[in-house]
Amino acid sequence: MLALRDVTVRYGDTAAVDDVSLDLASGQVLAVLGPSGCGKSTLLRAVAGLEPLASGSIAWGGTDLSGTPTHKRGFALMFQDGQLFAHLTVARNVAYALRLRRTPSARVAARVRELLDLVGLSGYDDRLPGTLSGGERQRVALARALAVEPRLILLDEPLSALDASLRERLAGDLRSILHEAGTTALLVTHDHEEAFALADRLAVMRGGRVVQQGAIDEVWREPVDEETALFLGYARVLRDDAARRVLGAAALPPAYAVALRRSALVVDDAGSLSAVVESARVTPELVRLVVRVEGAGIVDAVAPLGGRVAPGDEVSLRVDVTRLAVLPITR
Repeated sequence: MLALRDVTVRYGDTAAVDDVSLDLASGQVLAVLGPSGCGKSTLLRAVAGLEPLASGSIAWGGTDLSGTPTHKRGFALMFQDGQLFAHLTVARNVAYALRLRRTPSARVAARVRELLDLVGLSGYDDRLPGTLSGGERQRVALARALAVEPRLILLDEPLSALDASLRERLAGDLRSILHEAGTTALLVTHDHEEAFALADRLAVMRGGRVVQQGAIDEVWREPVDEETALFLGYARVLRDDAARRVLGAAALPPAYAVALRRSALVVDDAGSLSAVVESARVTPELVRLVVRVEGAGIVDAVAPLGGRVAPGDEVSLRVDVTRLAVLPITR
């Protein structure tokens, strides 16, 4: 439904968005993931019609939107802080756009009840935003954005203002809400966990350009380069002999480089890698190690809780092939 072709947005001589092409199918959630300053929020604002294009096109259902103002695109925008009206109740916040459209009162009341039930806030009608938690305010903001049944909802870092535990819990809820409502959504975020939790597809953006896009699992398994792998949450990249050493222990063909998650190497007496423990830190789920692997250097590893592993210990490691990614040659 949404098609971006060679989109460029400039501020003076600087291309904040540089030749970006993306497609978003009806009912899907696409996450544009990238570090601060990469151009992702500018891209979102361009889709909303808030930033002029230097070149390229944005279309919906095959219709070019270049002459369509923001308020006629049928899109809704949800920001990280929700931007609720502090003096209005939850119900009146959700109903705001409906009342602007002079929707009959009975329909407004029914739609508000329907949306508050959808976002898990039934009975919150008369509460003021100041009495709500951060997660509850974001649910209200989502309900308000969905009220007029937008063709597309644009999400600008919707969970970044929340603490980690609430962010993780609400991400799953938001995904369920969007899918239950059948909503097409474009999300921009710097948090790969948020992108993985919410989206069906992923586009990785860097320096104004999209460097990789595809289904979440495809991008995760096959990052296009070292910088992308590290940004996606892989902990270290090993090259040349070190990469071949680890891949050989995993019974995989040799390659130029391999990206490892922190849990890719696991202490196991049957493992084929020999290592010396440099440091050990106990977490609620496992013991996180930094080890020196013979032939590979310093890497991360994990051990099960209860295993008495201390700095200076010699250990054997096995390779969990689901926690690594072989990288293409980029030099």
